[in-house]
Amino acid sequence: MRGDARLSSAKLTSGIRSIVATLAAVLIGSSTVRACPVCFGGAEGSLIDGAKLGVLALVAVTLAVQGAFVAFFLYLRKRAKQVAELDLEAEWLDLQRGPRSS
Repeated sequence: MRGDARLSSAKLTSGIRSIVATLAAVLIGSSTVRACPVCFGGAEGSLIDGAKLGVLALVAVTLAVQGAFVAFFLYLRKRAKQVAELDLEAEWLDLQRGPRSS
């Protein structure tokens, strides 16, 4: 029991130390360490334009694949309704014919 308490106390102390170290690095660090010029609003150049175009292409591909899945499942639903109607019609025709004589 004592070993478990010491272990959890050591983990808590280690966690607090890492949080304090991270806060100190963020607060004491210079502004150039915190973020690149793109994050500060200097979004200019062909590299940024290419990244934006790449993101748009990935979104388009994702939407196309999801649209294909939706279309496929709608097709399956339509096909299942057609088969159910055919089965119902066949059963109705059997009932109208009456009992079969052997």
